[in-house]
Amino acid sequence: MRPSRYLAALVIVLLVHSIALRLAPSLVVYLDFFAILVVLNGLDGDSLGGLLGGLVAGLIQDSLTVGLFGLYGCANTLIGYAAAKVVQRLVIERAIGVLPLVAGAVLAQQLIVLGLTAILLPSPPFPAPLVLLLKAVACGILGSLLYSLAGWWRGSSDRRRRRRMDRLQMG
Repeated sequence: MRPSRYLAALVIVLLVHSIALRLAPSLVVYLDFFAILVVLNGLDGDSLGGLLGGLVAGLIQDSLTVGLFGLYGCANTLIGYAAAKVVQRLVIERAIGVLPLVAGAVLAQQLIVLGLTAILLPSPPFPAPLVLLLKAVACGILGSLLYSLAGWWRGSSDRRRRRRMDRLQMG
């Protein structure tokens, strides 16, 4: 994803996260919009882009949470880099392939945050394992839907461009 598109998507994610916090705080427990954006950014296969995108999104997410600063920055950096490396080795062309990638990345992110919290805090709070699994599945489904929507948008844009080119060649 180009940096300008990524920053625009990051602003949208920030707005959606803020609105969700106001209207339905329990939604944020089960959906991590920042992690979904980081993994979808990593689908381009650019390791540096995945790494930097994860770092920026994670630090913004850290500024919105009340926990230790830097936990999501570290975790999102790692999952952004890992998503880019996985895509370099696997060909993922369908939305159904994105679902396990996003779900696994969100689960890995949560485990990294829990591990860092356990190391840094004397008595860290641990969420229920079922909540972690539900969050991973919900994020995987949402990430897969967003990937399908982006693919539809790109295909529609290509068709419009071809029609315009055909009209220019005929006229």
